Amino acid sequence: MLLCFKVSDIIFVLMKLLFVYNANSGKLNALMDSAHKWIRPETYECDLCSLTFGVFKEKEEWLRFRESVKTPLEFLHKDEFLKAYKSKWLPKYEFPVVLAVTEAGLEVVISADAFTGIASSQELIEQVNKIIESY
Repeated sequence: MLLCFKVSDIIFVLMKLLFVYNANSGKLNALMDSAHKWIRPETYECDLCSLTFGVFKEKEEWLRFRESVKTPLEFLHKDEFLKAYKSKWLPKYEFPVVLAVTEAGLEVVISADAFTGIASSQELIEQVNKIIESY
């Protein structure tokens, strides 16, 4: 499903939402992240991870939403994102972040700072739905 939004007289098509975790990929990193969430959850630095995953698996509410939404969603760890989108023109992003991918490029729609104000998976789902509706 393609969603559009208008800026001035230009219409942009939302091709997908790109979610970038503040964590690196790999099994060892996943194990360390799980241990960190379990032992000291208050110091864990990936709010997106905490909102979408428990210690061992994806949260049911988030999983149901992710599988039902019509807009394409892509999920990358920060090392995967930096490798896939490597460019000297790429702005520096604070992670976690959600980016709208349009033909005009990448637009931050949920910043790392904004994640600190999202208290639950349900709030994240509501925020993502508002973003999709705005396009």
